[in-house]
Amino acid sequence: MDAPMRTLVISPNWIGDAVMAQPLLRRLKQAQPDRPIDVLAAPSVAPVWRAMAEVDSVLETPFRHGALQLKQRWQYARALRRRGYAAAYILPNTLKYALIPWLAGIATRVGYKGESRYGLINVMHHDEVPARPMVAFYGALAAPPSAPLQGGLKPRMQVGAAAQDAAAAGAGLAPGQALVVFAPGAEFGAAKRWPAAHFAALAHAILDAHPGVKIVMLGSPKDQAAGEEVRLLADSASVVNLAGATRLEVAIALIARADAVIANDSGLLHIASALNRPVVALYGPTDPDHAPPFSDLAASISLRLACAPCKQRTCPLGHHDCMKQLAPALVWQALRPMLVK
Repeated sequence: MDAPMRTLVISPNWIGDAVMAQPLLRRLKQAQPDRPIDVLAAPSVAPVWRAMAEVDSVLETPFRHGALQLKQRWQYARALRRRGYAAAYILPNTLKYALIPWLAGIATRVGYKGESRYGLINVMHHDEVPARPMVAFYGALAAPPSAPLQGGLKPRMQVGAAAQDAAAAGAGLAPGQALVVFAPGAEFGAAKRWPAAHFAALAHAILDAHPGVKIVMLGSPKDQAAGEEVRLLADSASVVNLAGATRLEVAIALIARADAVIANDSGLLHIASALNRPVVALYGPTDPDHAPPFSDLAASISLRLACAPCKQRTCPLGHHDCMKQLAPALVWQALRPMLVK
């Protein structure tokens, strides 16, 4: 008996976008439950896909960021051809990612027009809805381009208890100790970051109310300095900076173990949301309606100033009021009931 044909999904390069594409996989699995789904992803994003139940295999891309590497893409496409794909869903909007399934001879190639990818994409969608929420943007690819917009599904990830316990032990948590995660960084730029002094003030409020809690900062190596600033300002042995000191799969397991997560609009926010942890999401230059958290217990906080959302990496007006004026007391008001058990 021949092996079943497979589906290939080519991942976005941003962690948050990868998380918000998970409902697409659920729709594909619902439509064809016996067809295995492989995800082609950059190594920096691959751990996110490994925490999704619908994924059969995660294939890590060998390509350099931004490089065309046509010969290498052709060689990789030959290897993919041998795996036997019936369809490919190309989530990045770039030409170079659309080349791979075309070179692999995959019959059905689904995606958005992007960089005028006519021919490479043969089931082409057009993003004609202004500021479409990201979950709906990716989920629409599961239906024909003319189909009405679907909603309703929330991104979901899962981490086993053993992985959670191992990550907690590695972070120095005692068995059963309450954990609050701070995500003080943001890959997009400094404008998304809530001030370190505000995070530190929130840490004091948490520890005053719940002295046994451990607060752990998580993030990429680029967020290490932001996490360290919070730790120094908080000045407590209960506040630990692990930003840049944990692999993404360990950070995911810690978030799965967390009692609550406070995060800027970042990849870790969306991981926490998909793991259905209590979340307080902080928005300044970005739109909270575009990529909100989907946890059962979640609060999105935005001052919705007249100058926001500017969607800039740094404040174009120089004052950064959208985050500076977002007071720690306001965030604590939203977080406090989440920590009551």
